[in-house]
Amino acid sequence: MFIRELRACEGRNVFCHRPVLVMLLDLGPYARKPTGTLGDFTDKLLSVLPSLAEHGCSRGRPGGLVERLREGTYLGHVVEHVWLELMHLAGMEVSYGKTLSTEDEGVYEVVCEYTSREGARASAVTAVELVKSVLEGLEFDVPAAVEEIRRISARTELGPSTRAIVQACRKRGIPVMRLSNGSLLQLGYGARQKLVQATLTQHTGCIAADIAGDKSLAKHLLSEAEIPVPRGMVVKDEAGAVQAAATIGGPVVVKPLDGNQGKGVALNLTTAAQIRAAYRLARHYSEEVMVEEYIQGKQYRLLVVNGRVTAAAERIPTRVVGDGCHTVTQLVDIENRNPLRGEEHEKPLTRITIDPVALLVLRKNGLSADYIPRAGEVVYLRENANLSTGGTAEDVTDLMHPENASLAARAAQVVGLDVAGIDLVAADISQPISTTGGAVIEVNAAPGIRMHHHPSKGQPRDVAGAIVDYLFPPGTPARIPIICVTGTNGKTTTTRLVADMLRRQGLVVGMATTDGIHIGDRCLVKGGDTTGPWSARAVLRDPAVEAAVLETARGGLLREGLAFDRADVAVVTNIAEDHLGQGGVESLEDLAHIKSLTVEAVGREGCAVLNADDPLVAAMASRARCRVIYFSLTGKNSLVRRHLGAGGTAVFVDKGRVVVAAGNQVHHLVPVKSIPLTCGGTVSHNLQNALAATGTAWGLGIPPVLVKESLESFGTDPSHNPGRLMVREINGVRVVVDYGHNPPGFESVLRAVKSWGPSRLAGVIGVPGDRPDRLIRMSGWTAGRYCQRVFIKEDQDLRGREAGAVAALLKEGVLSSGLPEGSVTVETSELKALRLALDEAVPGDMVVVFYEHLQPVLDLLEEYAAGVVPKECPSLAPAMVAVAE
Repeated sequence: MFIRELRACEGRNVFCHRPVLVMLLDLGPYARKPTGTLGDFTDKLLSVLPSLAEHGCSRGRPGGLVERLREGTYLGHVVEHVWLELMHLAGMEVSYGKTLSTEDEGVYEVVCEYTSREGARASAVTAVELVKSVLEGLEFDVPAAVEEIRRISARTELGPSTRAIVQACRKRGIPVMRLSNGSLLQLGYGARQKLVQATLTQHTGCIAADIAGDKSLAKHLLSEAEIPVPRGMVVKDEAGAVQAAATIGGPVVVKPLDGNQGKGVALNLTTAAQIRAAYRLARHYSEEVMVEEYIQGKQYRLLVVNGRVTAAAERIPTRVVGDGCHTVTQLVDIENRNPLRGEEHEKPLTRITIDPVALLVLRKNGLSADYIPRAGEVVYLRENANLSTGGTAEDVTDLMHPENASLAARAAQVVGLDVAGIDLVAADISQPISTTGGAVIEVNAAPGIRMHHHPSKGQPRDVAGAIVDYLFPPGTPARIPIICVTGTNGKTTTTRLVADMLRRQGLVVGMATTDGIHIGDRCLVKGGDTTGPWSARAVLRDPAVEAAVLETARGGLLREGLAFDRADVAVVTNIAEDHLGQGGVESLEDLAHIKSLTVEAVGREGCAVLNADDPLVAAMASRARCRVIYFSLTGKNSLVRRHLGAGGTAVFVDKGRVVVAAGNQVHHLVPVKSIPLTCGGTVSHNLQNALAATGTAWGLGIPPVLVKESLESFGTDPSHNPGRLMVREINGVRVVVDYGHNPPGFESVLRAVKSWGPSRLAGVIGVPGDRPDRLIRMSGWTAGRYCQRVFIKEDQDLRGREAGAVAALLKEGVLSSGLPEGSVTVETSELKALRLALDEAVPGDMVVVFYEHLQPVLDLLEEYAAGVVPKECPSLAPAMVAVAE
C-alpha cells in the first residue's frame, strides 16, 4: 500500500468549498480485502488509535465507523478516518473526508479537508504508515507521530498576529491570498490589494523600520522630540559596558542594539560581574550592545495604528508559582503543558525555556533551577516582559491615561511607523508619566498583537481589525469584478469579448485564456496551461488589474479548484462531449457537475449567465445562490419565457436582433448581421458567445451603448480573437483557422463554413491524444460528414499515445462517415498536412485547419500569401477575422 500522489486544492473545489488534500492511494495487495476479512485488524487498529471509536462515519452516530469496520470496508476508507483523527489529535479543526474509487482497481482518491497544508501532508503519510503497521503487526508510536505533525503544522502555518489579520479580513469579506510560506499576505484583489507581512503593512516605510531597529538612533530622535527615554550608550566590549554603567549610575539594562522579542536583554544590573555576563549574552544577538538606564516601574505595551492607540497591555515577566513540592525546572515543565502555550508564536503564549538569561536572573536572586519554591512563592525567570520569552499580558486599555496614549502616538509618528508597538515603563498607566515618571523604552516595527487578542487577564482587543480598517476604511472596496467563464466550447471567445466590453469602461482588464495571460494591452505569458488556478492567481495578484476575466477549464477545477473565494459573474457556455474518461469524468453529467462549481462560487449580489438552450447548463440554476441571466438563440425558448414571466432577465435573438429582456422591459441592442463574430449571422456558435457576453455585461451593469459598440466592432481585426475562426483568402482559396478539438467544435465550424458555399471543403484535423477512442473516432466521423477531402495530422504532444495511434482512430472515424479512402490522407506533421491541403486546393475551394500551435500555421499562410492582401469573408466582414469556436 502506498501513496501515488498527494495534491492540494487550496480554494473552493469539486469536493468541498474548503481547502482539501487529495491522496491517490494504491492499496496494492489489499485491493480486494475488506476489513472484515483481515482477522483482528479492527481490534488492533482501535488499540493503537482508540479515539476512532467516536467516529460516526455514514451512520451519523459515535461508533458508526467501528460498525463499518466489523462489517467490512476497504482500507482507503480506513485511511481517510485515520488521517482525519491524526489531524484532530494534532489540534486541527477538520471534519470533512471522502473516499472515492477510481477506474484503476484498488486505487482510491482519499480526500480530507485541512487547516494546515503541511501538517495535513504529514498526517496523510503518517496515516498510511499507521494502517500498514497495524496490518503487519508492528508497533506504532502515535503520541510521537502526533507531536511531529503538530510541530510541522506550527512551523509552517501563520502565527497568531497574521492569523488574527486573516480572521479580521474574513469578517469584513476581504479576500486573502498567502504569497509565501511565511506571513506575507495579499489582502484584496488586483488594483484594490494591500500587502501585509505580520503587522508590517505596505505603508510601513523602510526607513521607519530601520530606525526602529536601531535602538540608539530611535532613542536619539525621540529625545530630540522631548519624549522621555532612558539615558544610554553603545559599547563594543565588556570593559566598555562596565564603564558605561558607571557613567550612567544606578541599575542598568544591557541589550542587543538591533535585537527583538526581548532576546538577550538583561535588566536591573548592579554589579560589574552581572554587566559582563549580560554583555556576553547580548553579543550572541548583535555585533553592538547598548547599556542604558534602568527605569523602575511596570512594563506596558501600547499598540499604535495610524496615529491612534488601539490597545494597551501590562506585560508580566516570565514566572512560575511554587507549590512547595516541585523545583523551578519542574514547575516550568508543568506550566508548559498549558494548552495556551506553544513553540515561538504558534499559540497565545510561548513555552518557557530555562536558558542563560533565565539562569542569570535566578543567580541574581540567589536561586537556581533546582530550587523548590514555597507554596505561592513567585519566582521570576525574566526581568523583561516579552511574550516571546514566556511572559504574559493583562489588558489595561481602559485604564490608560490620555496623555500616555498621546505620547505613544507621537513616538510612533517621530519614528515614522504606521503600526507600532511602544514599550513604556511607568509606575501606573492610569497616571501621566510626565508627573509620575517613566520613559519610552523602545519603539517596535512589526509588533506582535497576540497579547491584545489573547490577554491572560482583561478584555481582548481587536487590534487586527483596527489594522484592516486602517488599510480598508469602511466603504473602501477590496475586490475587483471577477468574471469566470467555463463550458466545453466558446470559452476563449466569450472571455475576450467580455474583456473588450470592460475595457470600454476605461478599466485595466486582466485576462487568462487558452492563449495566455494578458494585463491591459500586454501579454505576460503566451500559451501554455493558462486556464487554471495559477494563471487566475497571476491576474488577481497584479496591482494594475481593475477587472478580471478568467477562462476556467475542467482540468484546473479538478486539480486545484478555484483560485478566488468568490466571483461576480459565472458564465457557462455549453456542456458537450470532451474530456470524458479523464480524471473520473465519465459522462456529460459528471462534466456539468464539475463546471457548476463556478456557479456555486458566485456571491449573492452577482449573477450566473447560463445557456438556456443546453439542458445541462440550464439545470445549474438550481445550484446558484445569485440571480440567473439566461441566453438563448430564440426568445421562444420555454425556459426563457418562464424566467421572464417571473421577472428574470434573459438575452436572446428576436426577429434577427439581439434583445435583452428583464421582465416586461425589452432592450433591442443590435442586428445579428452587424455582429462581425457571426459573419453575417452564419456562425451560430459565435452568436451564442456574443449572447453570453451580453448577458455578462448586463449583469455587471455595463452601459448598453458600450455593449453595442463592442458587439459591432469586436472581430473586425485579427488581434481581437486570434485562432478562432480566422478567415483568409490566398490565391482564390479561402483558409479558415480554428482551435476546434472535439466533435461539437468541429461540427459548429464546419457547418458554418459549409454554408458559405465553397466548391470543395477540405479539413486538416487532429485531436488531443488524451481523449477516449470513441470521441476521437467521432471527431473523424464529424469531419467526414462535411468535408470532401480530409488531411489527418497529430499533435506534437501525443499525451501518452503511441505515434500514429490518434491518426489511425481519426481515419477510422472519417471512413465510417462514408468518405472514400482515396479522399483521406494521413500526414502526422501539422504543417506538412496543411501544405498538402494548400497545394491541392484550387480557386473556389476552402481549407479548414484545426491547429495545435497557432503561430506556425499563420507563418505558413503568410508564406503562401506571398504578400497578397486578404479579401473579405462571405459576410463582407474583413478578410482576416477572429471569430470563435
